[in-house]
Amino acid sequence: MGGPQGARGFKVMRRHLPFLYVVGAASFAAACGGDASPTGPTPGGPVTAPTPSPTPIVATPTARYNVTFEATWSRATHPEDFPGDPHFSPLVGATHSSRVRFWEPGGLGTPGIEAMAEMGRTTPLANEVRPAIDQGTAQHLILGGGINPSPGATALDFEISRDYPLVTLVSMVAPSPDWFTGVHDMSLIENGDWVRERVVTLFAYDAGTDSGVSYESPDLDTQPREPIRRIAGQPLAVNGAVAPVGTYTFRRIDN
Repeated sequence: MGGPQGARGFKVMRRHLPFLYVVGAASFAAACGGDASPTGPTPGGPVTAPTPSPTPIVATPTARYNVTFEATWSRATHPEDFPGDPHFSPLVGATHSSRVRFWEPGGLGTPGIEAMAEMGRTTPLANEVRPAIDQGTAQHLILGGGINPSPGATALDFEISRDYPLVTLVSMVAPSPDWFTGVHDMSLIENGDWVRERVVTLFAYDAGTDSGVSYESPDLDTQPREPIRRIAGQPLAVNGAVAPVGTYTFRRIDN
């Protein structure tokens, strides 16, 4: 090499010659059946075994769950304007894939959601689930009992599968203009396997189909419909905070 740059390059090569000799010697020993390890700290030192990759967990094709709906809604938790006949309508929902959605905050309520939230009827929403089952986007219709009076509890069992791992389940807060509670598009698979138990805190939602402002307001149809929203004010708020109306507890029961 010529010039100052070449001279600097020559010095770098000389500084690395001993390293190249050690690597070459180790390779020669290995080729001759020796016990040299180029990655060990010293010849004959301990060799760290590679960490095996974790075995991926794969959910079984199906699972069975029990869901318990425990209603806590009461005069003690929500004292303002509390009705004389507090109850929840029968449960209705589905197991499904991400290719279908039956409700979500910010979306408009379907006729099935409207009938459930205003009158506690399960048939119209069930009639929206059945075509989804026929089209291959949902698998099972879920139907269960209601709670009368609240506080109280009800439970049901259902089956779910890997191809349809989402749960939607709702119930009307009754009496009310169009208020309901529940979950939407909730997956029961986590980290590749079915969850053993999951507790979901439930709050009340306004379906956006009736403009009443209290539990026993007269019917006042909302036109056009408004987006579904979680209720953050009166009469469900107490001192500025909204208390939950209950919980769903999902427990796997098949193993």
